[in-house]
Amino acid sequence: MKVCSSRWQRRVALWSTALLAPLVVVACQSVQTTRAGVVGIDRQQQMSSLVSATQVDTEARQQYVAVLRQSGQKGQLNRDPAETDRVRRIALRLIPQTAVFRDDAPRWQWEVNVIESAEVNAWCMPGGKIAVYTGLIDKLKITDDELAAVMGHEISHALREHARERMSRAAPVSIGAQVLGAVYGEGAADLGSLFGQAFWVLPNSRLNEQEADRIGVELAARAGYDPRAAISLWKKMAAIGGSGGTPQFLSTHPSPDSRIADLTQISERVLPLYQEAQARR
Repeated sequence: MKVCSSRWQRRVALWSTALLAPLVVVACQSVQTTRAGVVGIDRQQQMSSLVSATQVDTEARQQYVAVLRQSGQKGQLNRDPAETDRVRRIALRLIPQTAVFRDDAPRWQWEVNVIESAEVNAWCMPGGKIAVYTGLIDKLKITDDELAAVMGHEISHALREHARERMSRAAPVSIGAQVLGAVYGEGAADLGSLFGQAFWVLPNSRLNEQEADRIGVELAARAGYDPRAAISLWKKMAAIGGSGGTPQFLSTHPSPDSRIADLTQISERVLPLYQEAQARR
C-alpha cells in the first residue's frame, strides 16, 4: 500500500506542477520601474504578479530589523557617530535625486546605518533600507565621492526593484516546491525565504549591475558628487580583489576592466549634471 500511495502522490505532484506552470507564465507582466534618466535605462522588466512590490518591501523591512537587532546585540551598530553622520549626510544628498527616476522613491521610509565589520560591503534593500560596512570605508580609504558612487549604485538596485525581479524568476521553482511540499506533507517555502534567497544568495545579473552602475553615477552627479569617482572606486576594488580573496561586494559583479570602461563613458555623459550641481552649492 505504501508503494502505491507513494506512486500516486508523485503523479499528483507532477500533474499539479504541470497545471500550475502556465499560470505562472501568465502571471508575469512587463513593468517599467523607473524613468530612463540621462543614462537611458529604459529596459522593461518581467515581474510576477504573485510577488508584489508591497510584499517585497514588507519582507525587506522585517529582515532589515533583524540585521540591525543582531548587529546591535554584537555592539556593531553605528559605533562611530562621526562615521555614521558622514554616511547619512551623503545619503541625504542622494535620496532627493531619486525623484528623477521614480516619483515615489523620495517618500520611501529610508533608513541608513553603519555596521562595524571587516567585510567590504554595502547594500540597499527594497524600500530604501541601507547598510554600509566599515570594511568598505576603512580598507578602501574611501572618499565622499567614492562612497556616493557605492551608495548610489546600491540605491539604484532598489529603484529598479532588482530583488523583486530575481524573486519573480525564482517564483515558479518556489511554487513548484510548495506544491510538492503540500503533496508530501512538508512545509511550504514562504515569501520570506524567497526574498532571502533573492537578496542574499542569488547574484545580480551583469545587466542589473550595469543598470545600477549607470543610474548610481547619475544620482551621484545630480547630488554634487564627482561621477568620475566611480572609476577610482572600482580600481581600488579591483586592487583589493587581486591581492587575494575577492571582497564579497565585488564577488558577483562584472569584471573590473569592462566595468571601468563603461563607467568612464557614462561619467562623462553625466559630468554636466555634476557641474550644474556644483554651481548651485
